[in-house]
Amino acid sequence: MIREWRAAVVVFLALTIVTGGVYPLVVTLIGQLAFASGVAGSVIERDGRAVGSRLIGQPFASPQYFWSRPSATGPMPYNGAVSSGSNQGPLNPALADAVTQRIAALRAADPGNTAPVPVDLVTASASGLDPHISVAAAEYQVARVARARGVHKAELEALVREHTAGRTLGLLGEPRVNVLELNLALDARAGR
Repeated sequence: MIREWRAAVVVFLALTIVTGGVYPLVVTLIGQLAFASGVAGSVIERDGRAVGSRLIGQPFASPQYFWSRPSATGPMPYNGAVSSGSNQGPLNPALADAVTQRIAALRAADPGNTAPVPVDLVTASASGLDPHISVAAAEYQVARVARARGVHKAELEALVREHTAGRTLGLLGEPRVNVLELNLALDARAGR
């Protein structure tokens, strides 16, 4: 009986050391070497100060900036601690009301824009944290941002193209624009 207990305790301690110490250490070291930016949270720094992450969206409300997708993590938008979708289906009146209000806000911010509103500007992503918008969503906002900043639309259209990421491995997903990176590029061009 004691021999079985001793074997069980030795196996327990060995597995604890391997799975609780050695394995996490090896995985962390591999991650640090192969994916240094991702392991550190893909933090974007400007002037030695963290301004955000490439992986988590941020809210922008000023007309001088491109706006992100809505976040379903409210009341504090883009809160990584409560990442989730809204769980509102297409027949849910609350979702229909929220989309209607978001469309009205976009139309009010840019009354001359009669183009169809891209769906990703009025619906949250599954995680509620998506930092990207579609190219169509960025292009939809070009006129408003150009007017608010007093720059030519062509300059902003070029900036959007410059910050458009293609499909992953050339075939997965859709072309997309990281809103934080685009807005930081806007500020850099304006000398802020």
